[in-house]
Amino acid sequence: MGGIWGPLALALVAIVLPAAAARVLRRLGRTSLLLSLPIAISLLVNLFFFPGGHQVLLRLGPVTATAEGLAFALEILVRIMAIAGAITLFYLTTRPHDFVVDLERRGISPRAAFVANASVQTVPAMVERAGQITAAQRARGLDTEGSVWRRARGILPLVGPVILGSIAEVEERTMALEARGFTRPGRRTLLWSPPDSGRERLARWALVVALLVVVVARLAGWTA
Repeated sequence: MGGIWGPLALALVAIVLPAAAARVLRRLGRTSLLLSLPIAISLLVNLFFFPGGHQVLLRLGPVTATAEGLAFALEILVRIMAIAGAITLFYLTTRPHDFVVDLERRGISPRAAFVANASVQTVPAMVERAGQITAAQRARGLDTEGSVWRRARGILPLVGPVILGSIAEVEERTMALEARGFTRPGRRTLLWSPPDSGRERLARWALVVALLVVVVARLAGWTA
């Protein structure tokens, strides 16, 4: 969906309203803004180097900000925020265990499901481990507060234990999975599966049809 209003309407209908219904709107907004911040900064810099701009908004020495560059930056920023919001909403409202079990129930191999689960849990696990290591280092006298230089200097003693702890955890998890027959051939018997109502199935198929309609409209040139 081209332009600015299309992605904005999509974000409102498919991200903001579901997040409000799930009561995670505040967390969603904070996380999405943090994820989009580096790209937003680069897009603001792009204002001064957009090629072919004619309507000048601001001049700073040899560089010039144009209206065409601003429109391009806003359009890309809205798309990036919609993507970040959709991914964040999924992770805030879907338990990794339910996600993995449903993947296996639909025929996905246990290895692929484990990779999906590990990718979902990597960042929260590393954040939790970093908090534990920070508390332990503070108990040993490491100064991690105060000026920016002190905080930056306190990062180095944390990086090594976080990485080594992650590697050790992967090894322990691999041994535990092998002991439970994870690599056994054949399909496993699942004792539980997430509930899947008729309304949810109807909503999923409606989303698939809507996606196909948007793709056809885009290819046919009906959208901006």
